[in-house]
Amino acid sequence: MTLTGEEVAHLHEQYVLQPWAKQGAPATPIKRAEGIYFWDYDGNRYADMSSQMVCSNLGHQNKVVVEAIKRQADELCYIAPSFAVEPRGKLAKLLVDIAGADHFQRVFFTLGGSDSNENAIEIARFYTGRPKILSCYRSYHGSTLGSAFASGDWRRFAYEIGGAAPSFIHFLNPSVYEDGFDRTEEDEARCTRQYLRQLEEQIRYEGPETIAAVLMESIVGANGVLIPPKGYMEGVAKLCRDNGILLICDEVMAGFARSGKMFTWQNFDLVPDLITFAKGVTGATVPLGGVIASKEISAFFENHPLPCGLTYSGHPLACAAGVAATQYYLDNDICGHVKQLEGVLKPALEEFVQRHACVGEARCIGLFAALTLVVDKSTRELMAPYHTSNGRMSAIFAELKRRGFYTFGRESNLNVCPPLIITEDELREQLATLDDVLTWADRKFCNA
Repeated sequence: MTLTGEEVAHLHEQYVLQPWAKQGAPATPIKRAEGIYFWDYDGNRYADMSSQMVCSNLGHQNKVVVEAIKRQADELCYIAPSFAVEPRGKLAKLLVDIAGADHFQRVFFTLGGSDSNENAIEIARFYTGRPKILSCYRSYHGSTLGSAFASGDWRRFAYEIGGAAPSFIHFLNPSVYEDGFDRTEEDEARCTRQYLRQLEEQIRYEGPETIAAVLMESIVGANGVLIPPKGYMEGVAKLCRDNGILLICDEVMAGFARSGKMFTWQNFDLVPDLITFAKGVTGATVPLGGVIASKEISAFFENHPLPCGLTYSGHPLACAAGVAATQYYLDNDICGHVKQLEGVLKPALEEFVQRHACVGEARCIGLFAALTLVVDKSTRELMAPYHTSNGRMSAIFAELKRRGFYTFGRESNLNVCPPLIITEDELREQLATLDDVLTWADRKFCNA
């Protein structure tokens, strides 16, 4: 029996616990999706300008990936992690080659980003024999216990009931605009020096010999696509190297061509010790994540048992999807396409800064972009300060959705992260819609 849209919505509202939300609120029932679009049961079309949760990198229903899943389902759906199976081994080698086989060697597969970061933390602690994990306040790393403690934004608060976790230490990472700096060469240099000096001091006070790893998003994603000032990431990597601390780059949202590189850390002059990934590895067709380990860490675990395990580690269906999706990025030069469209998206967003009273800053690398929305440009008063809810941002997102432009954001940030297969014409059409809604927001929310 085929359900109506109303019946689908009712089932969701009454029986599904919705993540990060109060329960029982109306939910839009979705019937189908293709390319950069999805449709509800009333036939309304939405352009997916956030790739859902910045995961549908190859658009919806990519035929190459779907066919790979079907072939694997006909052959072998599941086998335990201790057995060798073709898609698992092929995907691991493919990922090592992309990351750099001169430095990396092995992959531990998980089911998603949270447990990728959870297991990277376990690996780092076991390998170094040190307890502490340093991570950023402006960050999100997941919703398992360890990855939630490592997260810096307010979503960690529920996990800290009864007290914050021992050995998880947060430091403040730069947000150039919100910290009062401009994107001039001089200001970026000052910002970098200030934040590296603070981190160096914090490492000294914590005791470098007690710190296993610094865990960082290569570019902060959910908290606003915070592109670091020039030299900052390289400076963090040097502090880690000088103090024998591992560097874990969280590529869960930033990875798989999103920035115009297969891994976003490859935009910087550094090499991490561990890389965590998920989302784009299958284009969100099947849940999959993992940790890519350096040769040194891999060699250590040839003589010590790996302290990690999951029933579905390297699930054959997921790995088959991962092989197909990853090969699709390479065969179709998705990175090149993304860099080409960056040349459309970045100047358009920067123009919005000049023309709209509500746009304080635009940040864009590849098709990984966000706007910071403000009430007053002269004071940089944010549309929705940290951990507040005043309805302005939700009204803007609702107006965008009403006009067929779907995205999300946090606090005062509005993400623009479309599927990487979007065409220039599709991108320009959606930017025109965004432009109109920003004009609406100027009138409705900004100080005269």
